Amino acid sequence: MPDSVLAAIIAGTATLSASFLQLRSALLRDNSATRGASAASRRKSRRLQLIILLVIVGAAAAAGFALSQWLTESERLAQGVLQRELQARVAEISRTANQLELTRGSERAEIENGVLRRLGNDGVVVMATVAPCRPALVVSAPGSASPPGAATDAAAPAARTCTEADATPMTLCATIPGNASITEVALFSRIADADTPWSAGRFLPGQESGQARFAEKYSEGTPEAGARQVCQGFAHWSADHARVVRVIVRYSLPG
Repeated sequence: MPDSVLAAIIAGTATLSASFLQLRSALLRDNSATRGASAASRRKSRRLQLIILLVIVGAAAAAGFALSQWLTESERLAQGVLQRELQARVAEISRTANQLELTRGSERAEIENGVLRRLGNDGVVVMATVAPCRPALVVSAPGSASPPGAATDAAAPAARTCTEADATPMTLCATIPGNASITEVALFSRIADADTPWSAGRFLPGQESGQARFAEKYSEGTPEAGARQVCQGFAHWSADHARVVRVIVRYSLPG
C-alpha cells in the first residue's frame, strides 16, 4: 500500500474516532438533559444527531479521499519530473556515444588513409626466388659417328643449354588500394646469395640481362573489395644459378 493512501486512512480513522467520541459525549449530555422531555422531542433529537453523524462521516471520507488524491498527485508529479530528467540524461548519453563513435570512425579512417599514403610513397614490395632452369638431356643415337677420342662402346647423354623458350614464366603481384594511381613499378633481380646491392640489379621493362627478362608491361586486376592487384611477369633461363626477383609498386591516393 502506498504511503499516501496509508496516511489518508490514518487521518480518516482519527477523524472518525474523534467524531464518535464527541457524538457520544453529546448524546450523554442530551440524554441527561431530555429525560423529562417528551418522546417526540427525544426522537427529533436522535434524528438530528444521526444526520450530524452521517455528515461527519461523509466529510471525513471526502477529506481522506481528497488528501490521498493530493498526495498521490504530488507523487505522480515528482515521478514524472524524475522520469523526464532520466530520459533527458539517457538521450544526452546516447548523443555523446554517437558523437564519440563518429569521431573514432573519422580518426580511424584518417589514420588508415595516412598509413596507405606512406605505404604508397615507400612502395609495396613483392619478392620471389626463381630456381635454375633444368635443360633437357640429348641422347646420341646408336651407330652415329663419334668424335675422335670419344668412347664408342655406348651412347652418352649430352646436356643442352636452356633458352628463353624453355623458361617457365612467373608472375609477381602486389595489392594496392582500388582508387590508387600507379606512379612507378620498379623491377630488380640479382643472383641468389649475392651481396650486390639492389640498385645494381635494376631492370627496365622488357630488358634482358643475365639470362633473365621482365615483361614489357605490367597488368592490373579488376578492383574488388576496395583493392586491386598489379602484376609483373618474369622469365629466367639460366641453368647455373637461381635468381631473386623484387618488384616495388608505388602509388598515390586522390585528395
